[in-house]
Amino acid sequence: MRLIVTTATCLALLAFAGLGPAYADGDAAAGEKVFTKCKACHSVVAGKSTPTGPNLLGVVGRKAGSTDFKYSDAMTKAGAKGLVWDDKSIVKYLEDPKKYLAGYLGEATVNNKMMFQLKDEKERENVVAYLKSLK
Repeated sequence: MRLIVTTATCLALLAFAGLGPAYADGDAAAGEKVFTKCKACHSVVAGKSTPTGPNLLGVVGRKAGSTDFKYSDAMTKAGAKGLVWDDKSIVKYLEDPKKYLAGYLGEATVNNKMMFQLKDEKERENVVAYLKSLK
């Protein structure tokens, strides 16, 4: 009996461990609502861009600074260094874009066009879930 309980407990722990970090579990519907804060500068409609920010359709899994947009030097350098947007990097970037890029590039300060910061972690996780839900 003890072996069964121990095995079941181990399997349960392994199942939970496989879920990954919390940022992968955001709520896409809630993220769509949060994304209204981003729409002034960004689009997620295929073929539609804005003059102030790149189109974010398909951003998850994309190399930084790689679409048809005039990116800041910092973003271009981050892309050249190999930054690819995944759940974790987007969540951290949205918290403080300049700080994130400075840390990624190993520079004290950087010049980056995105000034907006999304301080609430759950909102950032939800935005990532929303961006991932778009096809």
